[in-house]
Amino acid sequence: MSASPEAVEEFRVSSWSELHDRLYEGSWQEPLRRFRSNLAFRGVNRSSWELQTGLAREGAFLQHEGHLLRNFRKYARRDAVPDDSSWNWMALAQHHGLPTRLVDWTYSPFVALHFATAELERFGEDAVVWCLDYVATNRFLPEPLKRVLEEEGSNVFTAEMLGRVAGSLRELDRLSEEEFVLFLEPPSFNERLVNQFALFSLSSSPRASLQRWLQERPGLARRIVIPAELKWEVRDKLDQANVTERVLFPGLDSLSSWLKRYYSPRRP
Repeated sequence: MSASPEAVEEFRVSSWSELHDRLYEGSWQEPLRRFRSNLAFRGVNRSSWELQTGLAREGAFLQHEGHLLRNFRKYARRDAVPDDSSWNWMALAQHHGLPTRLVDWTYSPFVALHFATAELERFGEDAVVWCLDYVATNRFLPEPLKRVLEEEGSNVFTAEMLGRVAGSLRELDRLSEEEFVLFLEPPSFNERLVNQFALFSLSSSPRASLQRWLQERPGLARRIVIPAELKWEVRDKLDQANVTERVLFPGLDSLSSWLKRYYSPRRP
């Protein structure tokens, strides 16, 4: 299939209330009689940036994926993960900035908004929040992976669940000739992951473009563009709601970052 940019709906909001409504749109689940969204969110402070993995973004690392992960696993503390799973090690590596085929997401729309508005240097540019239906992506999984989700009654994988079908990247790659994307919920390595309500998307190929994959499958995702002129209001309201660096990145460095940003004067 050829990529079609129109396959990913895009909405440009003009107010905080419209932004709020768009983020929670479609969250009502009639069978449950509850508001339970099937969306994962990713906030990006520059709307023109492509949605892609760290490996694809840092193209020079593509051929070194195995070396990067093997050496991270070798040099990290042995007690850094709860069990010796390839998927736990990959999640930990991604969490600490190593280029992998994972992409960071969150269940929380407000956490995504924080990442879209955290850098004052980008306040002159539009931001975007990606909203991806992680339940609908499961339709494109190979049958062995679908069966695991059905057996567990789950919509996302843990490292243990994924390990039942594929214990390594090589085994994952062999499951299907067609590219697929699954969602992996990491263990609670630290407070940061817990507070950010984090999960990762995992592509079946290191060279996969997640944005292109979504464009080829209409209805899986939408983009909410936050105009530059709205960023200050969004940022101030997030601060009032205590969605800040101090909470999402516990530690004195983040406390300092939050205070520096909070007391910075508004720029033209």
